[in-house]
Amino acid sequence: MNERQKKILAAIVQEYTTGAVPVGSQVLGAKYGFDVSPATLRNDMAQLENDGFLYQPHVSAGRIPTDKGYRYFVEEIMEDRDLTKGEQQKLQTELLQLKAKNARLTRTAAKLLSVLSGTVAVSGLPSRDEFYEFGLSALLEEAEEENLDDLCRLAQALDYIDERCDTLLGELRSDETKIFIGTENPIDDMNRYSMIVSPYHRRDGERGIIALIGPKNMRYEKNKSLIEYVKKILGSAGAIVLIIMI
Repeated sequence: MNERQKKILAAIVQEYTTGAVPVGSQVLGAKYGFDVSPATLRNDMAQLENDGFLYQPHVSAGRIPTDKGYRYFVEEIMEDRDLTKGEQQKLQTELLQLKAKNARLTRTAAKLLSVLSGTVAVSGLPSRDEFYEFGLSALLEEAEEENLDDLCRLAQALDYIDERCDTLLGELRSDETKIFIGTENPIDDMNRYSMIVSPYHRRDGERGIIALIGPKNMRYEKNKSLIEYVKKILGSAGAIVLIIMI
């Protein structure tokens, strides 16, 4: 993949993350300042499609990233970023405010992250068989009809998340933040989604895990940053938090 094609793929990922609409060459030319003709853009997009990084839902549509396209974006294009000082301060302040109303930091962190991300959040301590869930009902209310079957399978997976936690932990090294895309997901009922997951250890030695599960057009940079920062907070107190992003 040449540099222009990398920029095209990155732009399509960004556009599809924002609008969930197939992206055409006119949008790329108008918004991203490619100094080439529309025909050249279309040729590059066709090449990316032939190579398996993009696909076209139907003849007159633009392109959508494939699982392979997202994987390439995550590994070769995406840059890690830290939360800004303002974002860190806001997260800490709201976490402390919620903690004042709740006894358990694990529950508090999951609830806060659900609110901040507009996602489902499930939290728990696997050694204690203690789990919490937030946000699934809101997703069901907003879901389009064609996504209901996938959401039902996700809900069923969450019902048995305590039994599947060992599967997740078995996929991870000690302090690794790992991204699973689509069928890479180690939990079969979640293979229509992407998952960002990272383990950590509390100061008392108990192992915890944080994960984000959501659509494949999730905001990978932001979500990974949230994972990394919340892991630091919980690492001093301990928990397992699964943040399910739909």
